[in-house]
Amino acid sequence: MRDPFPEIESGRKVTRIAVIGIGQSLRGDDGVGLEVLHQWRERFQETASRPEVQSEACELPGLTLLDMLNDVDTAILVDAVQGKSAPGTIHLLDESEVSAFTSDAKSAHGWGLAETLQLGNELMVTKTKVKVVGIQVEQMTIGAGLSKAVKNAVPIACEMLEEEIHKTLCE
Repeated sequence: MRDPFPEIESGRKVTRIAVIGIGQSLRGDDGVGLEVLHQWRERFQETASRPEVQSEACELPGLTLLDMLNDVDTAILVDAVQGKSAPGTIHLLDESEVSAFTSDAKSAHGWGLAETLQLGNELMVTKTKVKVVGIQVEQMTIGAGLSKAVKNAVPIACEMLEEEIHKTLCE
């Protein structure tokens, strides 16, 4: 079988990637980051088990997230976002675009990704390149599961996540 990551055997620098699912599983669509991480691990076991790819769940994107960004070159974060798009819309953002999801269009958490990443940059805690797969929420009702639109977006987000990992490893 052909190695899906031939760049590693070619002597190129190995890129270390953190895949981090963010969310609260008991708050409706806010749990989508955790669900995407779970399904991606199941569907793409070969990638998820690579030594240069680590995957973790993060219930809150506060200072714990900054610790998770240490010792990796790139982090791909998967999180619920609130904005003006239709529920289930998937956004692929780089770190500079995350601030678009503040004020009226902020993360589903009070202290969210934009604030955490900005703090990390100001404190120069990490030099990690950050990408975000953000899924537009419909509802964040305590005790509810994922809405239909968000649930339907999960497999597409898994594919996008896998593609971003491959692109990152080939950079």
